[in-house]
Amino acid sequence: MRPALGAAALAPSVIRAMGAGAPPGCVSLGLGEPSWALPDAAARAIAESARPGERLPYGPNAGTPELRAALSAYLGTPEEGCMLAAGSQAALFALFQAWAGEGDEVLVPDPGFVAYPTLAAMAGATARPYSLADDGSLDPERFAAALGSSSRVRVAVVNHPANPTGAGAGAEELAAVAASCEGRGVLLVSDEVYRELYLGRRPAGVLDGGTRSGVVALGSMSKAFAAPGLRVGWAYGDPEALAPARLVHNAMTSCLARPSQAAALALLGAAAETVEESRRQLALRWAAFESAMRLAFPDEPPPAPPAGGFYHWLRLAGRAGEDTLASCLRLRDERGVIVVPGSAFGSRGEGYARLSWAGHPGDVAEGVKRLAAYD
Repeated sequence: MRPALGAAALAPSVIRAMGAGAPPGCVSLGLGEPSWALPDAAARAIAESARPGERLPYGPNAGTPELRAALSAYLGTPEEGCMLAAGSQAALFALFQAWAGEGDEVLVPDPGFVAYPTLAAMAGATARPYSLADDGSLDPERFAAALGSSSRVRVAVVNHPANPTGAGAGAEELAAVAASCEGRGVLLVSDEVYRELYLGRRPAGVLDGGTRSGVVALGSMSKAFAAPGLRVGWAYGDPEALAPARLVHNAMTSCLARPSQAAALALLGAAAETVEESRRQLALRWAAFESAMRLAFPDEPPPAPPAGGFYHWLRLAGRAGEDTLASCLRLRDERGVIVVPGSAFGSRGEGYARLSWAGHPGDVAEGVKRLAAYD
């Protein structure tokens, strides 16, 4: 038998593979996952939603009325402009399936999140990369040039604060790429799952000025709400863009798990304090990472804080003839520290590694210490 085209395009996640093959005693600077505790209110909501002796029925396709209303209020967007999903990645999958197909192209950042090209291929489309600025931020001119180089682009993705670079985008840059897409009838998807995890000023959002035709943004419980295991995310923005994607998601999942929805409702009910605690935890980990980097690499400039999220984009000086994947495998197997090779994020990631400092501060410091022994 032969798998279908979409399945044949799949490969194991490099991010997960780096951890799965790690020898005992490794410290991980790999997976981008909050290491602080799930808020008590969410844990209680999960327990109360699945009591012994009671039923646990299906829920509405679109989510419970209470959760839909809470998400609408949190985002300041009418319910018809909000789509709950089994994580932001599932929302992106549904959008690609709805708006891109065989012979179409999806514009994706390079370097950019590893799932973007994969999800495009699963829709039968081809990922067309566009280069970020040299500092890893969004460059509207490079974006427009890539968009204008093909008449087959149906969907374009921007990601800010960016994974893997940590760089951001300002309101002017976002407005410029939105205008470029609008002029060509291209759906713009802005992946903003790290937007609320910031150390200084809150990053701009593509929908800060209100709903725009052909523009959708993504959010998630996984990062700022410290609940990746819930698998709850959302897309919001243009209702016309969301309508067919909602049908795709309904067909794919039927409905979100009721315990996850109950926990998400509890987290949205305490959104301000939950996200503030996540930022406090983020600051503790940044302090540990920055201090460790200063000690480990005293001759290098200190790391700059990201616009949002918990990643550092590190230039690697590998051995002659050694590619980035080989360098990162050697770091893991010989030095006991897991990082993600930049080449996993696109061709322009070669020569870099993504470091996640989302772990326990002590582990973050130890991981950087082991990096310093790299040769």
